[in-house]
Formats: sequence, C-alpha cells, structure tokens
Amino acid sequence: MTMSARDRLIVGLDIPTIAEAEKIVSALGDDVAFYKIGYQLAFAGGLEFARDLAASGKKVFLDMKLLDIDNTVAKGVENIAKMGMSMLTLHAYPKAMKAAVEAARGSGLCLLGVTVLTSMDEQDAIDAGYEYDPHTLVLRRAEQARAAGMGGIVCSAEEAAAVRKIIAAEMALVTPGIRPAGADKGDQKRVMTPADALRAGSSHLVVGRPIVQDAEPLTAARAILTEMESALSG
Repeated sequence: MTMSARDRLIVGLDIPTIAEAEKIVSALGDDVAFYKIGYQLAFAGGLEFARDLAASGKKVFLDMKLLDIDNTVAKGVENIAKMGMSMLTLHAYPKAMKAAVEAARGSGLCLLGVTVLTSMDEQDAIDAGYEYDPHTLVLRRAEQARAAGMGGIVCSAEEAAAVRKIIAAEMALVTPGIRPAGADKGDQKRVMTPADALRAGSSHLVVGRPIVQDAEPLTAARAILTEMESALSG
C-alpha cells in the first residue's frame, strides 16, 4: 500500500519538557501521526510519554542509537518492543544489528541502522578515526544493515538515492536534516528539502525544529505535508 505524506512525516520532539511536547502534539492534532523522541525528551520523562503516545494511536520513533555488547542491546530491544514503539535506532555495527534483529523478531518493531550522523562532514569523520569519507561509510553500513535483516536505515538525504540502490525496496529509508527551502540549517551540515528527499528515495522524513520551533507549528507542518504530497504525486 502506498504511504501518504502523513504516514511519512515524523515530527521530531527535540524539546526539553513533556509539557512542551504535549503542547506540540495537541497543536498538530490529527494532521501528524508520527513522532520522534530522542535523548533530550527521553531523559525528561519522555519514555513514559512515548508509551502514552503509542497508546493513543500515534506512531513513535524512539531515537536511542543503541550500541553495546550483544546481550545488552538484545535485552534493551526486547523491552522497547513491549512499549509499542514503531521504530528504534541503533548504530549500524554488524554484531549489534544482528543481536537487535533477533531480539525484535515477531514484534513489528522496525529497527533502523544509523549510518553517519547528518551533523558530520568529511573532516568530522576523519577526526573520529574513520578510514572512509561519510558517503562511502554510509554505503558500507547500508550493505551491512541489509545483510543483518534490519528494517531500514537512517542517513542524510544526500545519500538517499545511492542507498536506495543498495537496500531492499521494502526497507525504510529515514532521513533527518530536512529543511524547507530558506530554513536555517542549524547544526546540520548535510540537508535537503522535503520534496527533494522524497524524490531521492527517502521513505520517511524527520522534521524537528522547522515545525516545533515555529510560532505556528500546525501551519508549518501543513506546509511541509503539502510539499511532500506534491512530490509524491508528481
């Protein structure tokens, strides 16, 4: 079944308090069905909030970027699956991915391998000790995620077209760093507009600050959804 723009838009609740998150979710209403919760909100009561969102019928992408020894990753994934989450990230290291896939089997939880953070450029990758440039590293990890049986990967929209040629057609390709034309890039270095990201092969777009920091978040979300719908129908 073809996904609508509403199915594909994930609003990043990268905000400091549950009260602010509740305000955003209330303002966006039925227009938005999917939310991302990361470290900032998770450590402010966001895990219980994530359960509540899932129980209310919303989809939740828990962005925890797990990485640890196999058993620890597996046990964490088992409990996260029980929370009713729709997506979960872990760093795309082969052993961790294999452990997570086995732990999530049969749960419906979509596991996403994080390739290279969108805040990293080539110099950042060198400074971190990687022998590959970000683009090459993304493609290598995409291959490893496919081999491990992951549900999808996370990468910059700049790599989406190349990655889509590598991963299975049914795998999710989730891209953060999405900015409407003219929007501030913030700390992101590899960004793309919503329409261009979809055309490049992204299945889901994570949009945070352009929506949650807007004075009229619903208006901002609707504008992005309209742009996405235009790209999907074009």
